[in-house]
Amino acid sequence: MPSATPAASELGLTLLRGALGLMWIAHALLKLLVFTLPGTAQFFASVGFPGWMAYPVFVLELAGGIALLLGIYARQAALLLVPVMVAAAWVHLPNGWVHTSAGGGWEYPVFLVVASLALWLGGDGAWTLRRSGRFVPGA
Repeated sequence: MPSATPAASELGLTLLRGALGLMWIAHALLKLLVFTLPGTAQFFASVGFPGWMAYPVFVLELAGGIALLLGIYARQAALLLVPVMVAAAWVHLPNGWVHTSAGGGWEYPVFLVVASLALWLGGDGAWTLRRSGRFVPGA
């Protein structure tokens, strides 16, 4: 007889999904509440990106984080967020490993990339609102 309790692996993926969702939301809110969106746009311009990209990146991080937290197409959201952090890692690469280094290092962005890819590969976890087999390995 099947159990109503999710398997341990599903619970682990749910924990990963929730933690990632919170981290992506926090990352977006940092841009809004600490650096401000105009300040973030100035930073983007200072590292060679168009300043206007700060606004869609903020929306993507916030919406993606909420989608992860709620389990709305979580695997696809995780995959969609990867290029954002790959770009962030590239920007912070010259600053060294530790993200607390002056200018921020690349450890945190790379960790978010790896964790997002792990969720994409592993699955949505338990207690999701919407699942999809699109853009997932083996689908």
